[in-house]
Amino acid sequence: MTVSYVEREQADSATLEFYDRAEERFQALLNIFKVFGHHPEYGTVFTDLIMAILKDGELDWLTKELLILKATQRNNCQYCVVQHERVSEMLGMGKDKIANLDGDTYKESPLFTDAERALLDLTVQIGEDANKVSNELWDRLHEYWTDPQIVEATFVITTYIMVSKFGDALGVELESMFDDVKPILAVQH
Repeated sequence: MTVSYVEREQADSATLEFYDRAEERFQALLNIFKVFGHHPEYGTVFTDLIMAILKDGELDWLTKELLILKATQRNNCQYCVVQHERVSEMLGMGKDKIANLDGDTYKESPLFTDAERALLDLTVQIGEDANKVSNELWDRLHEYWTDPQIVEATFVITTYIMVSKFGDALGVELESMFDDVKPILAVQH
């Protein structure tokens, strides 16, 4: 880890306020939140942003988890992948479907719909070069998804690319509750 975590006993009132909200929502005070103890205003913004994403919206939460897993695995964020594999399983995604997110496996897997494949292709393309989304991919996206759904998907993808980069840059480590968890998706180090 490159910066310290601000533990509850070190936290000021603003930090404790966002810690309480985060812990209520996520049933744990995650290390990614503890680094924001150094900047509680950003912590509150971050917590609100994540809480806005991790629920049904224009897209259902499970679809968002597909995008989060794909984006964070491509960014080699072990912290994000392990946590979101667990969330995805809790929401009903099977381990086989999670495993088929690896590489290009999803493109041929019968576990994904053509609509999901289009969003996953968008995730890959944004990670490679967001300026080069092809007309063919836009056509496929519009075949299955509304503009509000595409906007939400793009926001989820780009937000979790940022989250993975932020956490990895600061060396945020998995919480001890994940010590015995073997990830389904591999990340490169």
